[in-house]
Amino acid sequence: MHSQRLRLVETSLEQSLEILRDVYRSASVVKSGKYYTSVNQLCDQVPALKPQTLRAAVHAAAQFGTFGATKLLSEEDKGSPIATAYCLETGLPLCIARWYPYEIAGQVAVDLSSEYFSGSLYMNGVEKGDKVLIIEDTLSTGGTMIALIEAARKVGAEVVGAIAIVEKEVNEGHDNVWLKTGIDVKTCIKIDVTQTGVVILGD
Repeated sequence: MHSQRLRLVETSLEQSLEILRDVYRSASVVKSGKYYTSVNQLCDQVPALKPQTLRAAVHAAAQFGTFGATKLLSEEDKGSPIATAYCLETGLPLCIARWYPYEIAGQVAVDLSSEYFSGSLYMNGVEKGDKVLIIEDTLSTGGTMIALIEAARKVGAEVVGAIAIVEKEVNEGHDNVWLKTGIDVKTCIKIDVTQTGVVILGD
């Protein structure tokens, strides 16, 4: 039996959210395909990711709990540091979907089209009957989240929840995921990325 009790942190939730907002206020912006995207400490380790920033991300995600999950799922790129820390915080096993295949039994491949990448995502470790909570860094168009949900369901697991630290609201990822999967992704802060910088919505 895995303990799903989230440990207490010294900072308040609002303090953790403000740490995350500051990360995005100071982020640089580049053009990625047809989208502007931020380059920042949390997702890109530019500058290097500080422990307090990672702790703030986990604290922000923890406000939503674990949804009764028995396993966590993320992808090996930008979401993996946050998901790894959430694994340590909750005691839940973690599966990481990859961008390349292994020649092993039980692997699931799904198509993926996101803001940054189009191709396939390969998942191992999620099994029939698992209750899966997906942890991601950013919800943009929703492509990665949809692929992870579809991969988990493909093996007979139940996706009980999904959390992304940051939501690029203008890209309509929340609505895309809801319409295609019925999952209501929970997000911690909302941003808009423009040519001149990152705008924190609600500031």
